[in-house]
Amino acid sequence: MSNGHGLFPALAVRNADRLHAECNAAELDFLEKDASAISKIWHLPELRIGELPKILIDSVPDTNWCPIQIASVDEKRLMLNILGRPRSDCSGLTRRQWIQAGGTGLLGVSLPKVLAAEESRSEPFAGGRAKSVLFVYLFGGPSQLETFDMKPEAPSTVVGPFSPIDSRTPGMRICEHLPMLAQSSDKYCVVRTLNHPQNDHNGSHIIQTGRPMPPAERGPARVNAAPNDWPSMGSVVEYFERQAAGDSVRSIPGYLYLPNKHGQIQLDGRYDRLGQYGGWLGAETNALATRIHKKAGASGNPYCSTDNPYYRDCSDDELTFQFQGMAPPEGVTLDRLDRRRSLLEQFEVGAAQLARTQSLAGYNSARNSVWNMLTSSTLRNALDIQQESASLRDRYGRNLFGQSLIMGRRMVEAGARFVTVIWDMSDGAASGWDSHSGLTGSCRDHLLPGLDRGLSALLEDMSDSGLLDETLVCAVGEMGRTPKFVNRGTDDGRDHWSHCFPAVLAGAGVQGGTTYGRSDKQAAYPQDLPVSCPDLAATIFQSLGLDPHGFIPDKQGRPVSLTDNGRPLDIFG
Repeated sequence: MSNGHGLFPALAVRNADRLHAECNAAELDFLEKDASAISKIWHLPELRIGELPKILIDSVPDTNWCPIQIASVDEKRLMLNILGRPRSDCSGLTRRQWIQAGGTGLLGVSLPKVLAAEESRSEPFAGGRAKSVLFVYLFGGPSQLETFDMKPEAPSTVVGPFSPIDSRTPGMRICEHLPMLAQSSDKYCVVRTLNHPQNDHNGSHIIQTGRPMPPAERGPARVNAAPNDWPSMGSVVEYFERQAAGDSVRSIPGYLYLPNKHGQIQLDGRYDRLGQYGGWLGAETNALATRIHKKAGASGNPYCSTDNPYYRDCSDDELTFQFQGMAPPEGVTLDRLDRRRSLLEQFEVGAAQLARTQSLAGYNSARNSVWNMLTSSTLRNALDIQQESASLRDRYGRNLFGQSLIMGRRMVEAGARFVTVIWDMSDGAASGWDSHSGLTGSCRDHLLPGLDRGLSALLEDMSDSGLLDETLVCAVGEMGRTPKFVNRGTDDGRDHWSHCFPAVLAGAGVQGGTTYGRSDKQAAYPQDLPVSCPDLAATIFQSLGLDPHGFIPDKQGRPVSLTDNGRPLDIFG
């Protein structure tokens, strides 16, 4: 009897009579459900406990025989011994491990959870409203009181330097320096009550993963990523992309980071900030990131540079958008690359046994993915920003943020599933959204005009092409700013504030022209409908067709929920 998957041509079950003798009807019904679950996990023909005495499959060659033996019945759990050669899935885990964990209740994992984990991996992205996510990350902490949650009736110590203007959304007043976003507010929803307890820039972990930052060694500045970090949402999406693709060739990465890895533009990459990586899910789920350098300082040392490409127009010579580590050496053609790959594969034939280990298999998978993308005309064409019209590029803004948004849209069009475009902090508070000082000038002259032009152009552009219908856009920082307009001895700044800050969501069915949640009179705390980072993650995952309460395997192979009890927001039409 074939199971249709080429895994097990035969199945044998023993000791069924003892099973029936030891279980009552209710227990048998429970075990029957477990047996059905087991057969689905192993892709076997439906196995029913009530039919066990009848199941005896014709004999087959011993080398292909992998019988299942009922070893014992304990606490309404079916404990199995699975004999023969174990079979590994794409994550390196054997289904034997999954079943043993579920069948015995080991470490609190029940078989229904195992089944849910397997099913969540078997058909990811089914039924999602969004085909892709464009995550616009405004690192540093944009002030809610200078953007989307202004409080003109608050005391003068709270209000700040700017005035509100009306938008197309009734009751939503936004900053006077966001006029284009005010006129396009019918395309997005403002969530006003996002909050979390990590009141510093390490909120970068929870905003990108939906999980609190775990204890770890994080370098002298205590901001670096660590191997035990939770995987970013993009890494989770990349994991499921790999599961769905199987052995098929992918020409576009599932998870991309533009225009640089987080922290790379500050002090020439001294910081390797947390939250952007795969963490314990594995380096193979890390984003592929491009690299755009800022201009060197007078001494030629980039560490001394005060250049900020987010604040100025960038030339095409700067905007290479080349993925790090993927540029072929000068003079090496694609034919030569293919010959090099052939030689490498010949060398690896003798190491086939080693390739079965999880770590090396992951390396081979990642290497093959990069190779396919390196030789992909689809990716090369998508990376060519000069294919865009000059007028459209002007509309987005020629600064690094605007041009990176164009590239993010192009990656989504080419088939990328999760794209992060970061407005990172160059150097110093006044160089980005971390407005401890110089808030008035940096917001008025650079930050707000750049956000206004770039984000409004993105929404208009994607709406005109229809791409917004199938792409979820989320623009958010890792925190907001203090309600009190004074900071650390200066009278033109605000300190960190993660207790209430906004996010802008659009596309993929999000009901535009709306707000979600309401803050108090000083935009300090949620007054109703508070939104956690797990809620935001659940909303993003569900939009893609991923069950927020589905599972991925941790380093020990145990199923771990995609979110920490996150609930998707009711913002979709």
